[in-house]
Amino acid sequence: MKFLRDILDNIKPQFQKGGRFYKLHSTFDAFETFLFVPNKTTFKGSHIRDSIDLKRTMSLVIVALLPALLFGIWNVGYQHFLATGVTASFWEHVWVGFVAVFPIIVVTYVTALGIEFGFAQARGHEVNEGVLVSGMLIPLVMPPDVPLWMVSAATAFAVIFGKEVFGGTGMNILNPALLARAFLFFAYPADMSGDKVWVHAIPDGFTSATPLAQAAAGDITSIPSAFDMFVGTMPGSVGETSTLAILLGAAFLFMTGIGSARIIVSVFAGGYLMGLLFNLWGANPFMEVPAHHHLIMGGFAFGAVFMATDPVSASQTGKGKYIYGFLIGLLAVLIRVLNPAFPEGMMLAILFMNVMAPLIDHYVIEANIKRRLRRTKARQAAAEKITQ
Repeated sequence: MKFLRDILDNIKPQFQKGGRFYKLHSTFDAFETFLFVPNKTTFKGSHIRDSIDLKRTMSLVIVALLPALLFGIWNVGYQHFLATGVTASFWEHVWVGFVAVFPIIVVTYVTALGIEFGFAQARGHEVNEGVLVSGMLIPLVMPPDVPLWMVSAATAFAVIFGKEVFGGTGMNILNPALLARAFLFFAYPADMSGDKVWVHAIPDGFTSATPLAQAAAGDITSIPSAFDMFVGTMPGSVGETSTLAILLGAAFLFMTGIGSARIIVSVFAGGYLMGLLFNLWGANPFMEVPAHHHLIMGGFAFGAVFMATDPVSASQTGKGKYIYGFLIGLLAVLIRVLNPAFPEGMMLAILFMNVMAPLIDHYVIEANIKRRLRRTKARQAAAEKITQ
C-alpha cells in the first residue's frame, strides 16, 4: 500500500490551505482517512489512544451486517421463484436477489454521501462517518420492490432532518435509518405495507403476507414454523427475515466490543415478558402467539441488534441501557399486538425510546448522585460518632 500512500502524499498539499483545491479539503480528508488511519497527535489536554478510529468502528458494523445482507439477497431471489412456481438453483436465487437489492444500496449511498459531502464542504468540517452504516442499514429495512426514487427521498430526509440539522454524526436524537423507514411508512404506506410489496417482481394475482401481517389479521394458523422464521425463509424486508444471520452479526459485535450486550439482551427480555403477559391474557388470536415467536417475527431481532444499539441515540449510562432496551422490547410487542395498523411495532418503539433516552440517563445519574450523597453523609455521621 506504500504506492497509494505516496500518491496521496504527493497530491495532499493541493488540498491544504493555500492549495489549488483547498475548498475540497473535506472530500480529500474523507478518502484519505478511509484508506489510512489518521496520524494526528494531540499536544495538550486529554490524550486518548485506541486501536481503531470511528471509521474503523463503522466498518466493523458493516461487516456485522454482511450475514443479514447476504442471506437477504438470496432470500429475495428464493421468494421470487417460490411465487412464480419456477424451480431455480442457489446461484439463480442469488442473482435475482442481487439485481433487486444492489440498486437500493447504490441509491442509498449515492444520496447519503452526496448530502454528507455537500454539508461537510459547506461547513468546512470533516465528513462524518455515520453515513457508512446508515447507507447499509436503510436498504436492509426496505421491501425488495420499493421504488428507487422513494429510497432516495427517504434517505435524503433521514440524513438532512435526522442528522445534519442537529449538527451531524454524534448529535442526532433519532436513528437515521429508522427515520427513513418511518418517513416512507407514513408518506407512502401502500409501498411499505400490504401483501404485495414483500416479494420481488411478484406475479399478478399473487399475494404473500408476512408472518406479522398474518398474525395481525388473526390468521395465526398460517404463520410459518419457528424454525422457518428463525432461519428466515419467508417474505419481509431485505435484511430482517433471518434471526440466525442477525445473531451471527450480533456475535461479531460482541467479540469486537462494539455492540451493547446490555441493550440487546434487555430488548429480548422485554419482548419475551410482554409476549408471556399476552399469552396469559389471550383476548385475541395475536395474543395467543407464543412469546418466543415475537422475538423472531418481523424486524424484532434486527431492531434489537442493529437499531436499538445505535451509540448516539441510545441511552449512555449502564443502568439506563437496561431500562432503555427493556422498554423497547416491551413497547414493540405491545404496539404490534394491540394496534393492527402497526404490526411492526419495533420501528415506533425504538424511535419513541430514542426520544426518551436522555430522560432515562438523567434520572439514572440523579439517582446515582443521591445515592452517593447518602453514603457520604452516612460516613460523616459514623466518623462523628467515633470522634465523640
